[in-house]
Amino acid sequence: MSNEKGLQDAHVKIGTKQTMRTVQTGMAHEVYVAEDSDPQLTSKIIALCEQHNVKYTKVDTMKNLGKACGIGVGAAMAAVVK
Repeated sequence: MSNEKGLQDAHVKIGTKQTMRTVQTGMAHEVYVAEDSDPQLTSKIIALCEQHNVKYTKVDTMKNLGKACGIGVGAAMAAVVK
């Protein structure tokens, strides 16, 4: 990811439940989705993003997304809050 520092500085909701809730409530500015996470989950969040007109970006691995968010474990998805 090119903007790892930006995700650590931004207000981010990490994880499937928090990301989906943030998109559903209209509070998400952008969503990051790990390509190696469960396809069933990624398809749901991508459809939700398209429905709510939220930009989403795919990240290669959960480990890299977690690192970009400043946590020590992998993350399937994360939302940047408006």
